[in-house]
Amino acid sequence: MKKVIFAIIVIALVGVGIYYFINNPSDTEISLNEQVATTTIEVATTTIPVDKEKTNIGNSIEGRAIMAYHFGEGDTELLLVSGLHGGYEWNTVLLAYETMDYLKANPEVIPANIKLTVIPVLNPDGLNKVVGTSTRFTLADVPTNDTETVPGRFNADSVDLNRNFDCDWQASGTWQNKTVSGGSEVFSEPESQALRNYVEAKNPKAVVVWYSAAGGVFSSSCHNGVLAETKTLTNTYAQASGYKAYEDFDFYEITGDMVNWLAKKEIPAISVLLTNHKDTEWTKNKAGIESLLKYYAD
Repeated sequence: MKKVIFAIIVIALVGVGIYYFINNPSDTEISLNEQVATTTIEVATTTIPVDKEKTNIGNSIEGRAIMAYHFGEGDTELLLVSGLHGGYEWNTVLLAYETMDYLKANPEVIPANIKLTVIPVLNPDGLNKVVGTSTRFTLADVPTNDTETVPGRFNADSVDLNRNFDCDWQASGTWQNKTVSGGSEVFSEPESQALRNYVEAKNPKAVVVWYSAAGGVFSSSCHNGVLAETKTLTNTYAQASGYKAYEDFDFYEITGDMVNWLAKKEIPAISVLLTNHKDTEWTKNKAGIESLLKYYAD
């Protein structure tokens, strides 16, 4: 008899529960609504991560992106720049990409306090003019006739970007025995503006700019003498790479030069001129890069 009474009680309780659930869904709805609201808040407050690996620092006259690629996350930034003379110095661009490949494959070479930034193509329009692209290319894309690369030295405004910076700027500059345009005014070109804006925003510890061709490491100055740190930078890279060190570039008069503008801003900067217009001289420059990483490591 007790078992029968217990069973009746259980059935009655279950029935009451079902009736309550059907006729009073509000508690369940409130619970579900609260969950939805919580999820919405979480999505709304999620921060989209910033790409730490690359930065679009500006665009060329023809709208091509000028990219900076970052390796390491330290507070001391070292900056490597190539492709200032676009397709005319295409081997400096390949050197930059070779450097980036090496850093990706060997991240351990970058000290914890260092961020190494590479701008492989500062003059993308000039590069595209010669090899048909403003990004990565191969030797098969390069004209076999050297005279075909000369137009790639200049941007789409026919300006020599290395005559457009703020140190002894002139509207007409010199390249070897030729007269070239330095632009309508200092920093008239979007490419030089992009580099200027990046440098002023980030204030790198040191800058290396790759050119071709003379075979040497050249210090920078703008009527203020060569900075002591620039001398150290020059000698460190030269000794490791095997290039000859020079206190200044005096083969002919130059105006509006980028590394000299950096010197004017008291940022240590050197020009590394590859020996010719065809080779990246990777072994030499790898040694130079590694020597700077070691020098600036904590």
